[in-house]
Amino acid sequence: MSHLSDDVLARARELLALYPHPRSALIPICHLAQEQDGWLRPEAIAEIAELVGLTPAEVVGTATFYDMLHTEPVGRYLVSICTNIACMLRGAYDLLEHAEQRLGVRPGGTTEDGLFTLEDAECVADCGRAPCLQVNHRFFGNVTPEAFDQLVDDLATGRLDDEVPPHGTLIRVRREVGLRADPQEISEERRAMAERQAADGGGA
Repeated sequence: MSHLSDDVLARARELLALYPHPRSALIPICHLAQEQDGWLRPEAIAEIAELVGLTPAEVVGTATFYDMLHTEPVGRYLVSICTNIACMLRGAYDLLEHAEQRLGVRPGGTTEDGLFTLEDAECVADCGRAPCLQVNHRFFGNVTPEAFDQLVDDLATGRLDDEVPPHGTLIRVRREVGLRADPQEISEERRAMAERQAADGGGA
């Protein structure tokens, strides 16, 4: 029985059709699996490996290289507090210490209820609103300790469900146009590219 849902498998096959080599679709398919489960479960990794023609170890090796992919469980909300220079100068370490006290976990830890995982992030690219943080890759700037407490309360009670989906969901709007192409046209373009490459190699 497949661990990945029928919907995720269908979307994964759509992604595979976009690339000349199945392994090129590895990272976007990992994101699909993470959207389903919140992290990359071993069962999902095994299926992804089969889909793209790699070993599970190769999938894990790629997934562990990228901060946005997780091979261990994380909370419903991944709170990433930036401590880079702009944020540091505006109190990021005080904010991080406050977050540790409020959530009762150190960076890398997850609250007992499974709601929050805390991270110390290098930079989240919102320097103009330092100190800033991300929750599931959604930005929050000018965060004071009081604002952090309100944010945690709003997340825990579901008041921000429309703004911050569970961890793993990068976008909620399903792409309907822009990536569609006729399979025959794709096949012909790939054949022409292979012929050009062979000709270039033969003339070297």
